[in-house]
Amino acid sequence: MVSSNDNEHQGHRQRQKEKFLRNGFDVFEEHEILEMLLYYAIPRRDTNPVAHRLINRYSCFGMVCDAPSDELERDFGLSKNAVTLLKMVPELSRVYCESKLNNRNVIEEDTIGPLLQSMFIGRTSEAVAMVLGDAKGRIIFSDIIAYGSINSTEMPVRKMVDLAIRHNAKTAFIAHNHPSGSQLPSKNDLDSTMIIYDTLHNIGVRLVDHYIITDTHYTSLRHSGMAEHIFVY
Repeated sequence: MVSSNDNEHQGHRQRQKEKFLRNGFDVFEEHEILEMLLYYAIPRRDTNPVAHRLINRYSCFGMVCDAPSDELERDFGLSKNAVTLLKMVPELSRVYCESKLNNRNVIEEDTIGPLLQSMFIGRTSEAVAMVLGDAKGRIIFSDIIAYGSINSTEMPVRKMVDLAIRHNAKTAFIAHNHPSGSQLPSKNDLDSTMIIYDTLHNIGVRLVDHYIITDTHYTSLRHSGMAEHIFVY
């Protein structure tokens, strides 16, 4: 027998889903977004209380998704399914953004920065990305090519050269992220860029730019004025 509480619970979920389909998440509070997402991992329990607790602990939806898995299980009683669902959110966001930007296939100055930034969504450790273009200015390769620790990544120059030769590239863009949030390049960043620029130039590939990526911004070394001595030809 279905209780009145169960009917009320199901009715609330249905109303929230209809509200989303009409308006998207613009009219939702962050805890409501989290509450609704958890419907799909916690089918028979009110997810509102745990959503409030999660937001109270981590301050925002994004930080909930980035919280340690074991902490979410231990402190909030979330199942593996629920934790997996939360961890999928930033990864799905990244794939969504990358696929839309990649689908344009043409390298444009106003889209290459957002494309590279999208490749770092949800990443908490440093990584290096590379985009290669052909003679007609089309994207022929884009991917993360190296992973590092929380604060350092060795630039994989040999791998960059191999990829450029393999794809018969004419232009290259590289990026790496600063999980610390700093948009400024370090001396090592600038030294590495110079080495990569010269090495690719020697095989007929032009390094067009190197981007520093943070959670909310990106910096073009070419246009920042901090690497004028590098991008000279």
